[in-house]
Amino acid sequence: MVNRVEKHKSFVYGKVRFGVKGGRLSLAVSLRPRRKSRPVCSGCGRRGPQYDRLAPRRFEFVPLWGLAVYFVYRMRRVDCRRCGVKVEQVPWGDGRCHLTKTYRWFLAAWAKRLAWQEVATVFHTSWQSVFRSVRHAVMWGVVHRKWGSIVAIGIDEIAWRKGHKYLTLVYQIDEGCKRLLWISRDRTEESLRRFFRILPQQVAGRIQFVCSDMWKPYLAVIAKHASQAVHVLDRFHVMTRFSKAIDEIRAEESRQLKRDGYEPVLKHSRWCLLKRPANLTRKQTVKLAELVKYNLRSVRAYLLKEEFQRFWGYVSAGWAVRFLDEWCNRTMRSRLEPMKKVARMLKEHRTLILNWFHARGTISAGVVEGFNNKAKLTTKKAYGFRTNAAIEIALYHQLGNLPEPKFTHCYW
Repeated sequence: MVNRVEKHKSFVYGKVRFGVKGGRLSLAVSLRPRRKSRPVCSGCGRRGPQYDRLAPRRFEFVPLWGLAVYFVYRMRRVDCRRCGVKVEQVPWGDGRCHLTKTYRWFLAAWAKRLAWQEVATVFHTSWQSVFRSVRHAVMWGVVHRKWGSIVAIGIDEIAWRKGHKYLTLVYQIDEGCKRLLWISRDRTEESLRRFFRILPQQVAGRIQFVCSDMWKPYLAVIAKHASQAVHVLDRFHVMTRFSKAIDEIRAEESRQLKRDGYEPVLKHSRWCLLKRPANLTRKQTVKLAELVKYNLRSVRAYLLKEEFQRFWGYVSAGWAVRFLDEWCNRTMRSRLEPMKKVARMLKEHRTLILNWFHARGTISAGVVEGFNNKAKLTTKKAYGFRTNAAIEIALYHQLGNLPEPKFTHCYW
């Protein structure tokens, strides 16, 4: 049966014996080389004469019926003319790893569905074995992935540890292919510049759209390395600035009302002012209707934000420009400093914001936020990620859409 699902050229399966390993019932499947076959040197990959044989070695295979399965084989050493005496290369394993290649891909596939520690517990192995399996899958996938034709990319950062520890993430957000392309530490110009260094020049030259937030280091690198692309400022990030401004005004005004001894009308009103009217609950709708009766700064800021939503509904970029200029001029006279700050930001990035109309219907910036949510979920699923290398491997594994080798039999 094993030969049907895991066939290896130049090797023959022998006897299968029951045993006990680590307190668990196990199956030990012996392997031997075919008669007159010559071992392959692990250094140069050439066949050579056999030098001697080592003690039996166990390689852990995919569990069967809850039983641990091991391949038992006496490794040969090769008397190689180029490399000297070397241990042979075997098709089911490599290096000093005690897991077979098939078992590593098996663990890596389950690590996409469950937390790594959960995979280790279910299959009676260690967290380190699962981590090494995922790392093996990621390294193989990154080496064998194809860049293809990239039309649109999204650039953003996520915080993954306390103390302002960030990762720069670059996604491909084409209609037919959405995946994580690059991960880099921090959120500096150098972090993003590394991506364009590894990106083939002909691929970079075909990028048509770039979506990002307003982080200045990113803007500078994009202007230099992807100047031919239409750079779109993400609608989500633009409206996030409005939410932060309203929240700041509401918090300050609420404290002021409390100091002056007025009724706390702004209590429990945060989400009434931040959410879109269509998303309000019945209770929040009633609360908002009560608030708009008062001449509060928070209400004026909210009305300015809702008025700006009309900007995204324009079809013509010319009419959108006119509306944007009028809205900014009116806001600068509002005496609401946080909202005036938003207006200055809109004026500063006016050209990039208007690019949204050129790219509308072509790319969706919501894909980037969806990927970011998955990235944050990945970091939370395993609190054992203490190094950048571990979190990068986990993110590539979950979001990279990396290729996998073809197997004779699928175990997952």
